[in-house]
Amino acid sequence: MRYPSGSVCSRGLVLLLTILSTCSGLYEDQIGKFDWRQQYVGKIVDGAFDTSSVDRIIVATESNVLAAISAKTGDIIWRQVLENGPRGAVKLLHVTSPSATGAARLNGRGSVGYDVITVTGSNPALVRGWNANLGTLEWEWSLLPSVSEEAASAALWFEHDGLLYHVVPVWGSHLEVTPYQLVSGQQARPMTTRIAAGWIAKDRCTLAGSFFACGIKEQLLALDLAVDASSTVVSKPLGSEAVGSPHPVRGEPAVIQNGRYYSLRSEQKLSLEPRITALVDRMVLEGQPILIQGTVDRASNKLTITAHRLHDFSRFDSIEFSADYSETLGDPELVAIRCKQASGGSSRAGNSGLVCRVLLSAQDGAIVLVQQGKIKWIREEALAEVETADFLDLTLSDAEGAIEEELNNKNGDVLGAFQRRLTAQVAHVKNLILHILGVGPAPSKAQRAGLVRDDFGLHKMLIVVTASGKVYGIDNVSGKHHWVRYLPTFGGFGNGQPMKLLVQRTSRFYPLPAQCVILGREKTGDTKKGLLYIFNPITGQPVAGGGIVELPYRVQQVALLHQTGPDFLKGLLLLDYDNKAHVIPESLAAFADNFYLFTTDKRMAQLRGFLVQYRAGALETVPTWQVDLSGAGKSQQIIACEGKNPIEHVHSQGRVMADRSVLYKYINPNLVAVATHGPDNIHKYILNVHLVDVVSGSIVFSMSHKRIRPPLHMVHSENWLVYSYYNDKARRTEMTSIELYEGKTQTNSTVWSSLDAPPLPMVERQSYILPMAVASLKETITEKGITSKHILIGLTTGAVAEMSWALLDPRRPVTSPEKAREEGIIPYMPELPLPHEILINYNQTVAHIRGIHTAPSGLESTCLVLVHGLDLFVTRVSPSKTFDLLKEDFDYFLITVVLVVLTTTSFVVKQLASKKIVKQAWK
Repeated sequence: MRYPSGSVCSRGLVLLLTILSTCSGLYEDQIGKFDWRQQYVGKIVDGAFDTSSVDRIIVATESNVLAAISAKTGDIIWRQVLENGPRGAVKLLHVTSPSATGAARLNGRGSVGYDVITVTGSNPALVRGWNANLGTLEWEWSLLPSVSEEAASAALWFEHDGLLYHVVPVWGSHLEVTPYQLVSGQQARPMTTRIAAGWIAKDRCTLAGSFFACGIKEQLLALDLAVDASSTVVSKPLGSEAVGSPHPVRGEPAVIQNGRYYSLRSEQKLSLEPRITALVDRMVLEGQPILIQGTVDRASNKLTITAHRLHDFSRFDSIEFSADYSETLGDPELVAIRCKQASGGSSRAGNSGLVCRVLLSAQDGAIVLVQQGKIKWIREEALAEVETADFLDLTLSDAEGAIEEELNNKNGDVLGAFQRRLTAQVAHVKNLILHILGVGPAPSKAQRAGLVRDDFGLHKMLIVVTASGKVYGIDNVSGKHHWVRYLPTFGGFGNGQPMKLLVQRTSRFYPLPAQCVILGREKTGDTKKGLLYIFNPITGQPVAGGGIVELPYRVQQVALLHQTGPDFLKGLLLLDYDNKAHVIPESLAAFADNFYLFTTDKRMAQLRGFLVQYRAGALETVPTWQVDLSGAGKSQQIIACEGKNPIEHVHSQGRVMADRSVLYKYINPNLVAVATHGPDNIHKYILNVHLVDVVSGSIVFSMSHKRIRPPLHMVHSENWLVYSYYNDKARRTEMTSIELYEGKTQTNSTVWSSLDAPPLPMVERQSYILPMAVASLKETITEKGITSKHILIGLTTGAVAEMSWALLDPRRPVTSPEKAREEGIIPYMPELPLPHEILINYNQTVAHIRGIHTAPSGLESTCLVLVHGLDLFVTRVSPSKTFDLLKEDFDYFLITVVLVVLTTTSFVVKQLASKKIVKQAWK
């Protein structure tokens, strides 16, 4: 019997729906309950309004992202994360117009395709066509130029009349120009054109449209590369020495040099105001080019947009406006503008019925859309470049603060304490009655914002410092930005060293406010002197007498003092490049006596130790030791240096063996793991890992790995070290774990001293194979250190795996597993499993993971986690399960009923038993 095809399809659909209805996610009711993710695109490199859509902006960013953003809300419509590093750097973004796409969309299917064209990388360069509606890839071709790596990275691209031009400058000699067909990648001409241009110089030239322009001495020279190679050089006098390379004007073959606007196709030369950005838009008024200019007045925080017709530089008042510009935003750059006729307006020139949207890219990375004198939305894209972060405890509520003040009063006045107790109780009853009646006192600002400490310490303030110098105070529960501060002068320390975030005082010392400090150095200038920003992490406001502090020296090393002053404030110990020590505040300088510091020279692979002493009211720095790790051929360089977490607590001093003996851990708080890497004549590359005691300068342990390449990621905690690397010989990612033990007897069970020359430890080590590449490593941490340690592995796929230490244990036996089974050790297997159940961010992938930060909560079982990269992901993990917390599905109603029934039954039985005893007594 043959069934109709429609009947078969309907039955198949019913069967499919039946199967899908039986599927369920793992803990699907908890998705998004204890975690959140915020997605970003990064700072804009180029952008344009999609003319085929009213609600779409196409942007390419410095974070190697191509994305479409909603012009109404600022949300991401679609996002394509390109290759990491230089391979994914966007060299060209071209958004085709509806008139141009008719000839360009010849993809063989007659469908809409490659509305967006990008060129990424240099050697090879990838040319791609994207669908603007869906963000899907329509076509792709690559180009491997036959030039050096340096010349390929300096190559430029531009689109003209449906052709894609590849420009390779040979500085001081000529330009090599090759046009290609957009879709096929075939050369439009059989050979590359060489254009003699001996006047081109590095860092003095730019590409403006199809013109290659250079500011050479007192003149501006330009060459149109889209016309015949025999075209003449455009020369314009500057009147003064050219300062830097010309700045191209978006939308027009023109540049800005020395504060003037120069058109490369006409004789127009306009003087611009200082600190101004400009773009040219041809879609505003019947194809007439309009020069759009933007300036910011920092005194009043006002953004002013002005417009002029380029043919006569007359004012175009229709799109001129002013808008409030926040002080937390950096200097803006005009990226794109789009205007349309307002409903009911006239299309004649000069009519004020135009509604314009202006897309701005701030210096701090923020993306701003301004519409008719009002900021429509802001995207804080600085969070795509997080450098450091920390979780801070919130302040106490008013009621808890009153109790804390009462408990902290220890002057021995019993009568006064009793009086305060009565007064506090009366005040609590009064506040309760007023709260019930709805006429109580207004809550504080912190309480209105929800910034009060909870019972379990799970609600904290997340302080995030970004590479652009922007600081955020983020709620770790909701992801809300409570405050933002912009430090435009702050920069990192170079050589991959970010700015430092140090907590001088937490919020536990009520009523004293918490205090943090950010340490960086000047972005501009040759001195690169240190800068401090001292602030309250809960409110973001600078503390009294704090704020931005300029140091008269360059900072080489920084550390927090162990002791605190009378206000529970930890001093800041700084070491400058003259090896002189400084303490901030200076009143705590005495606490720096006998403090040990060490510094590293990555290029020379040298470590130096110093002893800080406080003598005669001044600090002295005494060099104590020096270690050279560069090797025999001086080819090794330090690529990683990892110490232990200063807030870590070690709960167990030993490990119980199968025979009930104890193997004591080698817990040296002064131990630092240092990794060096360099070429080798036999093994190509060698990775050396050293464990160095930075107080005495002794090398406790060293190990070498042959044919190993970075990236290297390390985790150092308690008595173990875990690091990952790429094995070039086996072409796989591997992880090595090391554990240190003192033995069956402990040298000193009370105080550790690196100067007493303790015996060298017993070392257990093991290597494992990881099926994916590693982007970051971090260990979990809890308040008391009772909970088991897990390793958080950030993968290049965007997932974060929570790996149990039992799988990385270096004591996993290869032979005799029976004895190890009694101790609870898993037999050795080289492959580490990565099941989906251990991914703490399930399908909330984090693109381009750069770091993981962990912090303890008030619960011993729970650890707070921040994963940052292109996105932010915040969650909590419980390595040993929530042993100190009731489960969410705990049946409170049932247990309440059982307790009430048991209590009632006990009273009834008690009465019956007493009556029975009385009756028996009368017998």
